[in-house]
Amino acid sequence: LPPRTRDPGWLRAFHAVVPSLLADFEPQLLFTQCGVDSHEEDPLADLSLSVDGHRTIYATLRDLAETYAGGKWIAVGGGGYQLIRVVPRSWTHLIATVLDRDVAPATPLPPAWRETVTKAAPHAELPQTMTDDRDTGFKPWGDGEDDPVDIAVRDTRRAVFPLHGLDPDDPRD
Repeated sequence: LPPRTRDPGWLRAFHAVVPSLLADFEPQLLFTQCGVDSHEEDPLADLSLSVDGHRTIYATLRDLAETYAGGKWIAVGGGGYQLIRVVPRSWTHLIATVLDRDVAPATPLPPAWRETVTKAAPHAELPQTMTDDRDTGFKPWGDGEDDPVDIAVRDTRRAVFPLHGLDPDDPRD
């Protein structure tokens, strides 16, 4: 994906590729590596997702595991170097989602945690809640747009979909 792709573009690309491939592959188990280096505060991946985007994709992965793998889902962490502002919130959402105990975005961070972190990193700017307050809404792929995200989606679908008997240019696939 293009550098600094935000939640809506990332989710648009994900939904344009992954569900169709899962449907064709028919996995017995969904295994996901849920690193958070895609967050906008992490320089490694050069993407611009938010904690809200992470929360949204975790819920999507849970639904895909239910749909295509009988609910069997192994989710592991990895990646993510913003250890104060991002990793704890994103992985809390991940664990909560796996356990079907979703955490509302407006949930305040626990005061004891904030106090502990403030003592260890007195100059850190701490978030107040479990959200970055970002919009994760996206339009489904296949509407004829040709922005950089859609070009990446098109190229990926054209490279991979024929290997699975799927039509890369048909948005229903």
